[in-house]
Amino acid sequence: MQQDILVNWSPQETRVAIVESGAVQELHVERTLERGLVGNVYLGKVARVLPGMQSAFIDMGLERAAFLHVADVWQRPPEGEPPSGRNGQPQVPIEKQVFEGQPLMVQVIKDPIGTKGARLSTQISIAGRLLVFLPQDDHLGVSQKIPADQRDALRRRLTRLVGEAGGGFILRTNGEDATDEELAEDIAYLRKMWTRIRESAARLPPPSLLHQDLNLLQRVLRDLVSEETQAIRIDSREQFNLLAAFGGEFMPAAASKLQLYKGERPIFDLYSVDEEIAKALGRRVELKSGGYLIVDQTEALTTIDVNTGGFVGSRNFDDTIFKTNLEAALGIARQLRLRNLGGIIIVDFIDMQREDHREAVLAEFRKQLVRDRVKTMAGGFSQLGLVEMTRKRTRESLAHMLCEPCPVCQGKGTVRTPRTVAYDILREILREARQFNPREYRVIASPKVIELFLDEESQHLAGLSDFIGKPISLQSESAMGQEQYDIVLL
Repeated sequence: MQQDILVNWSPQETRVAIVESGAVQELHVERTLERGLVGNVYLGKVARVLPGMQSAFIDMGLERAAFLHVADVWQRPPEGEPPSGRNGQPQVPIEKQVFEGQPLMVQVIKDPIGTKGARLSTQISIAGRLLVFLPQDDHLGVSQKIPADQRDALRRRLTRLVGEAGGGFILRTNGEDATDEELAEDIAYLRKMWTRIRESAARLPPPSLLHQDLNLLQRVLRDLVSEETQAIRIDSREQFNLLAAFGGEFMPAAASKLQLYKGERPIFDLYSVDEEIAKALGRRVELKSGGYLIVDQTEALTTIDVNTGGFVGSRNFDDTIFKTNLEAALGIARQLRLRNLGGIIIVDFIDMQREDHREAVLAEFRKQLVRDRVKTMAGGFSQLGLVEMTRKRTRESLAHMLCEPCPVCQGKGTVRTPRTVAYDILREILREARQFNPREYRVIASPKVIELFLDEESQHLAGLSDFIGKPISLQSESAMGQEQYDIVLL
């Protein structure tokens, strides 16, 4: 499947769209002031150790302390034995490994998401073009995506090139066909980077940033380019030159696909990318057949509901449902990538009576998930007809990055009706009357609530005024939200 990568750059923001067969499949956004932290290496300070949770909070100089779990604390195993905590080896409690005030080199493995701080690991890994360097380890591995019959030969090559200098390396998928010279250059580059990190750790006080991962433009060449990529089109001459120089030094094969876009139309207009972004921020996703998806994202999980909508089919009801679910399987896999949804995801396909239909839909869904560069796991249909799956979450979703909770409803998605607010005001005035003895009560509220008091609820307001023996005046305030109000005692 042919793939194009479009890069829209501005001083404030870099946007990258991956287009396959004319349809946008992935969107990546990085803002200059909001760069992600994943891959960054810090010299932090242990702020607090929590034995009950087997975790510690690390001060890295960020807005929130970061989180380190005992499973992410790396320990060098005894010679010939696996690391502790694996293969039955006992895990050393975290309170015996770190202490408050201790300087600690850590790497971010998950960005801060919502109210949660970043998640950390003490096992450092540095990604290069062809290899990933594990400086604290001695393991030599090969990507699982490389065919099994080639891995042993590649591992022997890697062992010979690494030599006695040590360190662990994992050969990335795009290093499968690399020459010995290219691999040796990547090994030298990664070791040099590790030397710089150690020198900075010895020189700088905690908390300090020791190493920053590549920016989005550079990660395009390192992570997003594949054999299917036809071209990387970028609309900034300055960034094109910088990326060409960077790619020429570290990733020449990927850099050869760079193209400077000179068209008069904005580059994202070529494939209506901005329209796709707008759709990806909505709840409802239309399917070509007339069916649709409803996507609801919460902090705990994401739910996706499939509906037939206007699709009535041409044969029978079972076939209509089956075709809708097949189309939805493709659409859902695309939405997961497009919106960068992660964590627990519950998919509610339309109920199917036939077992062969359920198996075909599940097979199609899993087939589409294979194209996802992010790790996914999908189970079968549960007794309730739901498909439970997980998708690794390392960065904020598209909606969390581009949007914020509504200031009126505070993210609930609903607001109380004017009548509900009016009755709340009546009850509040009654409570105030039992505690205070003002000359008058003045209600300040949104225009819709005040209009209700002047019309349909005027009798109730007058009755309350007679009951408490005090006048109640009204003041409309257009700047107030529908749920907001003030009761002023005069």
